[in-house]
Amino acid sequence: MSATTSRFATPLVADVVAIAVFTIIGRASHEEALSVTGFLTTFWPFLVGTAIGWVITAAVPGGRSFAPAALWPAGVVVWISTVVFGMVLRAVSGQGTALPFVIVATLATGLLLLGWRAVALAVSRRTASSV
Repeated sequence: MSATTSRFATPLVADVVAIAVFTIIGRASHEEALSVTGFLTTFWPFLVGTAIGWVITAAVPGGRSFAPAALWPAGVVVWISTVVFGMVLRAVSGQGTALPFVIVATLATGLLLLGWRAVALAVSRRTASSV
């Protein structure tokens, strides 16, 4: 995989996996069926929200090149977009958006979407300092 491909593909896959993990844990914690249909019903609004965050971050780089693995601004924009647009899409599609769910979803997606970026940053700094 080229450096350019990995610069975009790795963070994209990590974000999709983070949203999938959030979905699986959430459905399992509520003892909801882990069927493909059930998974996709819960997953798609947050996945679309994540995609919107990527588009926003890529379109408004703030004078810098788009760095999707960065905590700021990419990670924060993707996280907030995931929650905001995910909840709007859930509401429009007749899914629940109770305040406790919004709070848990905000915290959990923040942990997952920002967490992998923080780990990647720490590893890259450690690798750079040992060279």
